[in-house]
Amino acid sequence: MMIAPVGGAKHRLLPSCSTIALLAAFLLPTQAHAQTASPPLTRAGTTISNTASATFDTGGGSQTIDSNRVDLLVDELLDVTVESNNPTDVPTTPGATQQVLSFRVTNSGNGVENFVLSTIANAGGDNYDPVVTQIYIDADNNGSFDPATDTLYTPGSGDPLIQPETSITVFVIATTPGSVVDGNRGIVSLVAAAKTGTGDPGDSFAGQGEGGGDAVVGSTGADGQDAGAFVVSAATVTLVKSAVVTNSLGTADPIPGATITYTIVATVAGSGSVNGLAITDNIPTDTSYVPGSIRLGGSTLSDAADADAGDYNGTRINVALGAVAGGQTRTVTFQTLID
Repeated sequence: MMIAPVGGAKHRLLPSCSTIALLAAFLLPTQAHAQTASPPLTRAGTTISNTASATFDTGGGSQTIDSNRVDLLVDELLDVTVESNNPTDVPTTPGATQQVLSFRVTNSGNGVENFVLSTIANAGGDNYDPVVTQIYIDADNNGSFDPATDTLYTPGSGDPLIQPETSITVFVIATTPGSVVDGNRGIVSLVAAAKTGTGDPGDSFAGQGEGGGDAVVGSTGADGQDAGAFVVSAATVTLVKSAVVTNSLGTADPIPGATITYTIVATVAGSGSVNGLAITDNIPTDTSYVPGSIRLGGSTLSDAADADAGDYNGTRINVALGAVAGGQTRTVTFQTLID
């Protein structure tokens, strides 16, 4: 059987009896532990010393003798957990950059340890593969990503050193492909692995633990991962224009002097929204604009470029609709006369 230190494989070393005993102590909780908070793990490199004594009487009075002292060096337990900090999918939009997923990496072992970070974005079970561009470590521990403050992760030289039973926040930065559509999900997993090595529970790296003892792989295999997901919140806009003709003869014939009422309906679809939506329409040749005829829904808009949403500049009408959420429509009308 092989165990895998980060950076290469290594032959398995059989754990000592003391190592097995320590693993049993760490991995088999007692009933008391199930009912109360577990105490801090004994730090790797700690020496546990014990001497027995015996008291007896041979007829000449009580005597006490001591045994030899037994010293046990506590090995380092290699364990790590990774948990997503995002309670729900993180909204994104097609082509968006600097999209952030947040994770908590916990050294659940009993020794200080470096951890190698990596990501998986193509495991399947989603609609697209986010393009991971960077990993950052939360330098000020505020839980919010700030590229000016947080530390850009560099594999090898920048593997975070985490104290036992403490956590760090890690940000995974990704780009959303431009081809995605509304509702698509993209999953990214963050993986953290003990730099000393990973393997099956009980595998041991002789002499590589903190304090000079062995480093023993714990129940997590000395690597952990968890997934976060983006969901695309996109919107599309459709524009439908129609015309109704009226004239003085009471017919719908487009004759000189007839009035054309143009109706433009903008529909926003999807779970996202659009910003800065504006409708512009040039006045057709051989027609003249009817002053004051611009309407948005049931409201009349002025022709001047003023506080309301509409204006007419002599050649076209324009209505600024601003931000419009998916599932909503906006209707604009205006009139011209056939010359």
